[in-house]
Amino acid sequence: MDIRSQVSMVFHLDKCIGCHTCSIACKNIWTDRKGAEYMWWNNVETKPGTGYPTKWEDQEIYKGGWEKNGDSVSLKGAGKLKGLKNIFHNPNMPSLEDYYEPWAYRYTDLFEAPEGDDQPIGRAVSLITGEPIEIQAGPNWDDDLSGTPDYARQDVNFKHLSKAEQESMFQLERMTFHYLPRICNHCLNPACVGSCPSGALYKRGEDGVVLINQERCRAWRMCVTACPYKKSYYNWNTGKSEKCVLCYPRLESGQAPACMHSCVGRIRYLGVMLYDADRIEAVASCDEAELIDRQMEIYLDPFDPAVIKAAKENGISDSTIVAAQNSPVYKFVKKWRIALPLHPEFRTIPNLFYVLPLLPAMASVSEDGVYDSLSENLLSGVEKLRVPIRYLSSLFAAGNDNKIIEVFKRLHAVRVSRRDTTVKDVTETQLNKVMSEANMDIHEANEIFRLTSLATFEERFVVPAAHREEAIEMLENTGDVKGNTGFGFKMKPERGL
Repeated sequence: MDIRSQVSMVFHLDKCIGCHTCSIACKNIWTDRKGAEYMWWNNVETKPGTGYPTKWEDQEIYKGGWEKNGDSVSLKGAGKLKGLKNIFHNPNMPSLEDYYEPWAYRYTDLFEAPEGDDQPIGRAVSLITGEPIEIQAGPNWDDDLSGTPDYARQDVNFKHLSKAEQESMFQLERMTFHYLPRICNHCLNPACVGSCPSGALYKRGEDGVVLINQERCRAWRMCVTACPYKKSYYNWNTGKSEKCVLCYPRLESGQAPACMHSCVGRIRYLGVMLYDADRIEAVASCDEAELIDRQMEIYLDPFDPAVIKAAKENGISDSTIVAAQNSPVYKFVKKWRIALPLHPEFRTIPNLFYVLPLLPAMASVSEDGVYDSLSENLLSGVEKLRVPIRYLSSLFAAGNDNKIIEVFKRLHAVRVSRRDTTVKDVTETQLNKVMSEANMDIHEANEIFRLTSLATFEERFVVPAAHREEAIEMLENTGDVKGNTGFGFKMKPERGL
């Protein structure tokens, strides 16, 4: 066992209100300079929708992530040979139009316009060319289904749904959408790290944060192609690639990242997970149907004496182990099994997990104009959810519907137990049936409710103490050589770990 520590995150989608406060907090701190105008290291998308950049999920277009290659994996659109072929023209890289052309308003027009009957306006001017432009898109252009014909109906995940299922999501009484906040996943098998010809990307040894060395970056932009989540951006002004740094200066001083600290809905959780690095290649190269289970197996029990012993032997400090034992992420992902990764089929083994949105019961309007739920009870079962299971499994389970159903049964059990506690209109038979189907007891349901709804700041963010001396020692032992991830092992240019 080669036990490592990884700072991981959970986002609770049922609590996200789409206010973009997290995005603005990140923008103000990290990307408020020239060339970074269209960089949204944290962005909030509306699903169904094409996201940002447009259709980032469609790897037939962008060729991001890894693909199974026998007993290992290889990069889809980057790597030594592929990168050399596309070094001067990369057809798989997002264009500026896939993001948006950054602009400002020429407010002088408001003051210098000649007197007339029309109201003067400040023309939109490109920050790149300085010429007037017609605004075509923005980072949240399709917010709240506002661009339905052009955005929501073009969702890549719809390819797994029938036409009837797609249209049902836009019927007024069944319409549903949810917000999807995204940041860099700081993956265990990061495609961006494996793709960089100059070795500028690396994974920090002490906490697993993936960073770009700005001095070594040579603007090959292979990381932009390789990242299937499109969270590596090219700065057209500096000629360097940039990405989310998980606010590591804040983490080192015991503070939560800015996006998490500012979150109005308190949807964000951060904590440490211990994992076995020896299993990374086996997890990344397993069959698609096994991806979720195999990823969950790589995270280890921080209370297991054998794991604790191996972690200490590998240089992991006592404070990090304690942080892993108190980690809210471990509880959501491993203990309660209600959080799943986004698009695990990209095989990067992401460390950002999502608690699925348990949307209201589906309803209909009768001929008499009566609006009522389709289920016998107010709290319907999984089969009466508005959003199709197949759509969510495409997002969070590599098409495995059973994984979504398992999570929903557990979330539904928490909802029913709270209804029984507060309203007391659930019969004992109904409650026992729901709990049995979810393989859960009342105590566990109350624990989930507590961490979801009533958790304190310290419970939501368990930030381990910084141990920079460990990182320095690791760099001294491994050397800063080309191809080294900075994590104690090397990336093969076109292969898995």
